[in-house]
Amino acid sequence: ESASRARLCLFVVQAWQDAGLVLSTSSNEACKLFDAVLTQYATWTNNESLGGIEECLSKLKAADPNFTMGHVLANGLELIGTGRSVRLDRELGSAVTAMVALSKAQPLTERERLHVSALDVFARGQLPKACELWEQILQSHPTDLLALKFSHDTYFYLGYQRQMRDSVARVYPFWTPDVPLSSYVKGYYSFGLVETNLYDRAEKVAHEALAINQTDAWSVHTIAHVNEMKAEVEKGLKFMKETEKNWKSSDMLACHNYWHWALYYIEKGEYEAALTIYDKHIAPVCLASGSILDIVDNCSMLYRLHLEGVKLGDRWNDLLGVTKKHTKDHILLFNDVHYLMSFLGAKDHKTTEELLTTLQELARAPHEDHQLSLAPHLGLPLCQAFVEFENGNCDKAVDLLYPIRYELVQVGGSDAQRDVFSLLLIHAALNSKSETKRNLARCLLHERDLLRPKSPMTERLIRKAAAVHSMA
Repeated sequence: ESASRARLCLFVVQAWQDAGLVLSTSSNEACKLFDAVLTQYATWTNNESLGGIEECLSKLKAADPNFTMGHVLANGLELIGTGRSVRLDRELGSAVTAMVALSKAQPLTERERLHVSALDVFARGQLPKACELWEQILQSHPTDLLALKFSHDTYFYLGYQRQMRDSVARVYPFWTPDVPLSSYVKGYYSFGLVETNLYDRAEKVAHEALAINQTDAWSVHTIAHVNEMKAEVEKGLKFMKETEKNWKSSDMLACHNYWHWALYYIEKGEYEAALTIYDKHIAPVCLASGSILDIVDNCSMLYRLHLEGVKLGDRWNDLLGVTKKHTKDHILLFNDVHYLMSFLGAKDHKTTEELLTTLQELARAPHEDHQLSLAPHLGLPLCQAFVEFENGNCDKAVDLLYPIRYELVQVGGSDAQRDVFSLLLIHAALNSKSETKRNLARCLLHERDLLRPKSPMTERLIRKAAAVHSMA
């Protein structure tokens, strides 16, 4: 039975109390809508039978305008979507201020107060502190799905891979089969296992989750990562084809799963097949959704094809329409560097310059913002390396990237997503004028070859390195 049908008995006031997760409202309708939004967020799906997240959120506000946890849910989804921040967005700033004021004017549970505090510090850019507060909630309320999912996503943005895994491990025994959505928690755990290189266990746990619910797009995504990290291309392609019908309606994650599918084709050097997926399932979705994950996937996909020497036509310019409005966001460095790829691809020098100068300005006085505090020694050199490479200064790109390669995990994202930075370093070293740097390229390729045995892309690059070496 699909998750949506299994979950249509949404929790009312009493059910939340019985679950040990008291919600301070007398409105059963507000409680049911809170559950409906949380369910859709946890399962990566705007579920039509529940009305979709946006519609449920507006009904939730109407059902009880003073329901603090309703405000926590709405503001948290805005902030964790990383497309808006209180620094840029007065409306969101007012919403967070109103939530904090509301929480002070009401008798709330300790758990609810911690939720408000966590979002308050998150809004100021103190992401690690927000995670500490969510962990505090989880120690006494291990089945608080909102705290679990908010912390999981935030650890991901921080590049805190072990924390992402262990946060779920600590509460895992409490998610017994009778707890709603428990199989999805297996999916979250499996992803933490992938990101800490425990591939076999990750795959096993993801398959356990899929055996309970085959529409779990996040567990599919874990298996896509396992196949990507091991360069098991044929296995990856087969799995995506066989499961597509189960996950393609998970609209918040489908584009990302198609991105993984296309990566296998790039790995094989089958660029037309990759572009077909891009044109059909990635570009149109991104233009329609404006979701940051979809935008990042778009930029990353085109940039990988660009590194492979593929002609991309007008695709960069089409993407510019979506990325340009985020030039001055600087919410996550990971997002910034992906927007930058699109500006460079479209040869938009003015916007490139604007992104770099506004980031430099903010980085001078990061205040409490964790991401901005990383900009001087990580974010800016990373961005600059892309610019130098595009300007043909390969030596300079290597000099910027090589010293920080092991720290780049701190800009967040997954190992698979950050691989584009490793590829940039390899391509820059391969195309360098210096023999020392070309030797470095060969060393980096040996390293890659042992990590991902039989990778067709690595084999292509090793042949290229040998050709460059014989010409020198």
